[in-house]
Amino acid sequence: MAATSQGSWPLTWINSCHRALVSGRRTRVLAELLAARLPQRASVLDIGCGDGVISSLIASVRPDVSIQGVEFLVRPECKIKCRAFDGLTLPHPDASFDVCLFVDVLHHTEDPAIMLREAARVTRRFVLLKDHVDENMLDDVTLRFMDWVGNRPHGVVLTYNYQSRKQWAEHFLRCGLKEETWTSEVSLYPWPFSLIVGRKLHFVAMLRKTG
Repeated sequence: MAATSQGSWPLTWINSCHRALVSGRRTRVLAELLAARLPQRASVLDIGCGDGVISSLIASVRPDVSIQGVEFLVRPECKIKCRAFDGLTLPHPDASFDVCLFVDVLHHTEDPAIMLREAARVTRRFVLLKDHVDENMLDDVTLRFMDWVGNRPHGVVLTYNYQSRKQWAEHFLRCGLKEETWTSEVSLYPWPFSLIVGRKLHFVAMLRKTG
């Protein structure tokens, strides 16, 4: 979510390498995966939208949907309409959108259920979620490394709060959300990086509001 650019030489170099080798493909693949799952003419709230690049790409391939965002620290260069929020309570009435979207946001929170519950309140139908699965020590070390490389240069708060498949299911149940689809076939990285930072560590899930 939050971001402030960090200017030290090592972090600037890491950020440049990440953009050149990873970032472009990642945003393109994610936008395509997420766009394909949105209902026709859906209104979408991108929670923790960052710079809005992924949502702007979604809008470019799905002109029938409308997308706006919320962010803890709104970036001046954000590519979609974006409102500030406190990271806990969404500034929208109940059932305001067809879909609430999270892209690699919930593992930055202290308790993923807080924002999932808010998304369930604000959505009329679905929550579309991209995040990680952490089942063992190797997964945890890999995810921490990925998070640091991708986010530390931007000053993003890193809580490393990854969840197992079972923990995600428990969060969904408690927040009044039912899993419609789940896929861990998320090819964000080219070979050979995929052998290290792929490994089904990523998932996209469509969750239906039950209440």
